[in-house]
Formats: sequence, structure tokens, C-alpha cells
Amino acid sequence: MNAQGLSINLATVREQWNLGEAVEACAKLGIKAVDPWRDQVAKFGLNNSAKVIKDNGMQVTGYCRGGMFTASDAKGRAAAIDDNKHAIDEAAALGADCLVLVVGGVPQGSKDIEGARLQVAEGINAVLDHARAAKVPLAIEPLHPMYAADRACVNTLRQALDLAGQIAPDVGVAIDVYHVWWEPGLAEQIARAGREKRIFAHHICDWLVPTKDILLDRGMMGDGVIDLKAFRGMIEGAGFHGPQEVEIFSAGDWWKKPGEQVLKTCIERYNKFCK
Repeated sequence: MNAQGLSINLATVREQWNLGEAVEACAKLGIKAVDPWRDQVAKFGLNNSAKVIKDNGMQVTGYCRGGMFTASDAKGRAAAIDDNKHAIDEAAALGADCLVLVVGGVPQGSKDIEGARLQVAEGINAVLDHARAAKVPLAIEPLHPMYAADRACVNTLRQALDLAGQIAPDVGVAIDVYHVWWEPGLAEQIARAGREKRIFAHHICDWLVPTKDILLDRGMMGDGVIDLKAFRGMIEGAGFHGPQEVEIFSAGDWWKKPGEQVLKTCIERYNKFCK
């Protein structure tokens, strides 16, 4: 099975294996890149995680996740900034290509989404020097508008690029097909991201019809409506040739299947629908 150019976001097999088992299973199938989540690293241990990743020659295409900068008071915002600095340090220890930022939604008790977006900009600015010192690029991930209230008030690639441009030339984006496949003018924004050299990561899965759960019912590539080959063509046309990272949350389907079956299906579908 040809897994060249494929990365596995370890959320895809979080219910089957711990971090060490998942990394070793990926390596056994020829997958040479992963993206772990902070809770997985915390359970397995940061030093153990770094060792198993290094021992298996893995590229770490990202680290999930930083962000969540919005809060209803100054104390909460300060705590978020401190937590992001810890996330940056962990990403550096793992050798991650970037720290993925899910920026945060509207603070509890607020209806001010523009104020939330200001908090996000302030939060990223507050951790930028720390990230630069640690040599960890920051990648803003725009999330589908259905998450605007609770997870991310940055909802389009255009918004994410505008925000990154307001902050610094070295702040980038993580482009996840699940969140932006529908966006009007998407090709133009991907080309813009390439010109500005802001594409730090590219995540793949599929959008199912119907989607039974907005968070936990992502589709395996080829099972939904996203034109993944066309999407990849836009990404490569913009100059990004890094791994395509499979990130699937699937409580009712793929999380219930054997891990090796999931990984083999990822490889098969990646080769059939994504290249």
C-alpha cells in the first residue's frame, strides 16, 4: 500500500489506540507522518510521545490544538494565553511543523462576535514571540460557521488570511476541507494563501449527506460530496506540497472499527480520491 504523502491526525484512531500504539501502527503500514492531540500526549507522556515519534521516523505535520483565546473576563483570557504557551512548548518538543489554532467562540454570556474576534487577535499576538522563540509556526484553522458560537469565530479562509495578515507575515493557516469546502471564492483564497506563503497544513476527510452530528460524523474520503482531487489541485497550485492529513471524528462509524482497518482504508481512499 502506497502511503507516501499521507499523514494521520491521531484523532482518527483515538478510540482504538493510545498514542504510542497509533504511531507504531502507522509506521507498520508505511505511513510516515502524524498529528497528535494534546490530550493524547498528556496521557502517553510528552517524553514518551517524542521518543516513539522519533524512533519511528515520523514527521509531525501539526499539533492539535492551541487557541481557545476567548473568555468572559481578563483572568480567563490570561489563562488561555498561558495554556497556549505550554502548547507551543509541547509542539516544539515533538518537532511539530505547526501548532494548529482553533481560536475560540463567543464567550459565555456574550453576544459580541466581533469582540470575540478582537480577543483572538490579541491572544495570538500575545503568544507570537513565544512561538517564534520556540520555532513553532502558528496556523489558524478556520472552522465551519456551525462552530462560530462555541469553537471558532473565524469561519472562512478569507477571514483567517485577513487575521493572519493583520498579525504578522509568519502566521499561517491550516486548511481543512471539512470546514471550507463550501466557501464562495475558495480557489481565489487558496491561491492568495499560497502567494502569502501561509499554508502550513492541509486536512482531509469528507462531508456526508446527511451529516448526523456536526462534530462527530465526518466522512471517510470518497463517502461524501467534497471534490478532494480538485481541492488538492488548488492546494498544490498554491505551492503547498506537504502531506495530506486525514482527520476524522466518527463516533458512530470509524471509531468503532478496528484501527488497522481504518488506517488501511485511509491509505486506499487517499490514493483513489485525493491524488
